[in-house]
Amino acid sequence: MPHSLRPRAATVLPPARIRAAGGLAGLVLLLSTLPGTAQIIPTTPAPAATIGQAMPFVGTTAPAGTAGRASPGGAAPNVGGSKLPQTALPGVPLGDPHTILPQPPPGKAAIGMSARFGQKDPLVPSGLVWRVFADQPEASGAYPLVAEATDPAPVFFLSPGGYVVHVSYGLASVARRIAVGGESRREQIIIPAGGVQLHADVLDKPIPSQKVSFDIFEGSFLQGRTSSRPFFRGANAGDLVVLPAGDYYVVSTYGDGNAVIQADLTVSPGKVTDATLHHRAAELSFRLASSAGGAPMQDVQWSVLSPGGDAVKESANAQPVFMLTEGQYTAVARQDGKTYSKDFSVEAGVNAPLEVLVGEQAAPPSVNTDEGSGD
Repeated sequence: MPHSLRPRAATVLPPARIRAAGGLAGLVLLLSTLPGTAQIIPTTPAPAATIGQAMPFVGTTAPAGTAGRASPGGAAPNVGGSKLPQTALPGVPLGDPHTILPQPPPGKAAIGMSARFGQKDPLVPSGLVWRVFADQPEASGAYPLVAEATDPAPVFFLSPGGYVVHVSYGLASVARRIAVGGESRREQIIIPAGGVQLHADVLDKPIPSQKVSFDIFEGSFLQGRTSSRPFFRGANAGDLVVLPAGDYYVVSTYGDGNAVIQADLTVSPGKVTDATLHHRAAELSFRLASSAGGAPMQDVQWSVLSPGGDAVKESANAQPVFMLTEGQYTAVARQDGKTYSKDFSVEAGVNAPLEVLVGEQAAPPSVNTDEGSGD
């Protein structure tokens, strides 16, 4: 079944400016926490070992002819492949996208930007969002957005002065202050981002992607260092989610019952962490009938109770399907003012129908039976 992509929406910046409390330090802190658009990439059955290999194209240099987007009156875009005069930079390693920079207009410098996952890792080949802000606020207190680009290695034409460059990749981002003088140069940013690809199974049998989802939290469940809000919600099995490098714990939800488990994992810069969470659960379909194998009755309300009488799951569907963790339960069916119940057990991986018969058992004491306990 095709993967459905659920990107987390990017934070929307005010037109051409951003406001931050606390001066420049506050601006840098704000930019460092701005999320980008979540990169979720369906991968092939054989997952890649690195993020670069899993991206739509692989390479260590920017493709020719790409163009950045400049805000009105701001920096110029990347002009790779153009006929403008170019300047070679001394000491730039072979294969760097900015070995030669275009000649800037008078009074400006060409600043070539690129990013790596680590000092020894290849350049990030795609998926970057660049924003350049002036480091001095306007009279209103807002910091103007000077330029932005989505190229992997843009070139900005900037006037002398101070700037804050913010680059995001998936949900990872970095902000850096730069000072621009009269000379062109290149700037390279380390953006520690990695990916996680999640799967789930029961007794080594993969759970279909449409029946399982994953919420990703910062911290460690095992060490008690957990965040109360998901860093990313609703990832699908097999999707590649790009995250800041670090420690996370994943909550895997199988179906619509109580089949929920947690696991810790670590995301390394430039790497793909492939993890499979092992559920011990089963899929049960419920039906109320007047006799064994008889036609299912309609207008039934269901409750699944724990041995202590706590409600695990409820449904107004006459024939619901619940994914339940292995253990002991009681099924309670209410129909036409009468209540019927049946004790049952769930064994991991044993998917089966559960039939409750009219008059099979009296309702348990924890269930309201004011209208009758069944035939």
